[in-house]
Amino acid sequence: MPEILQNGGAVLWLIAGLSVITLALILWKLSRLTALGAFRANVHVTDAIAAWQSGDPSAAAPLGTGLRARLARAAMQARLDTGLSDTAAREETQLTARQLLAEARTGLRALDLIVTIAPLLGLLGTVLGMIAAFQALQEAGVQADPATLAGGIWEALLTTAAGMGVAIPASLALTWFDSVADRLQAQMEGDATRIFAKGPLRP
Repeated sequence: MPEILQNGGAVLWLIAGLSVITLALILWKLSRLTALGAFRANVHVTDAIAAWQSGDPSAAAPLGTGLRARLARAAMQARLDTGLSDTAAREETQLTARQLLAEARTGLRALDLIVTIAPLLGLLGTVLGMIAAFQALQEAGVQADPATLAGGIWEALLTTAAGMGVAIPASLALTWFDSVADRLQAQMEGDATRIFAKGPLRP
């Protein structure tokens, strides 16, 4: 492995560092979404909304720390706030929802950037390697050894393969995290709709 990195040059070292950052970012994002309750059934939120719709204002009590729980609590409290009109309560809930979704999407821009620049770095390394290989071929003139040229070319192509090797899993992770955030958004929109459609009368 160290020999491959040495053959690939500085660009391959950059891509190797990028792969470490990518892995760390994916693991952090998994841990963060787990802590935010993105992978839980959130049955307590469903039960609380059902109690709310039956006219029980105590359903607005703390529901938990997950994203859906925090949105449901904010919606219920806004709905019960006598100082807010129904429109203002909805706007307040929408603001909270946007903040929570931004929290769920934290880190995705970094992954998106990695998906974009990793192949470009690989291509840059390949172009630089090909330039060096053809310069060596020119200097050798008619006595050029095809085996030497072939060796330079495959070493140059290492960076392209490495760039793709980083970009592909990063792209898969980004797509999955996006789908998780979209699912959370749909669930929170449904929760807020049910809370505002029916619930306890304001005091």
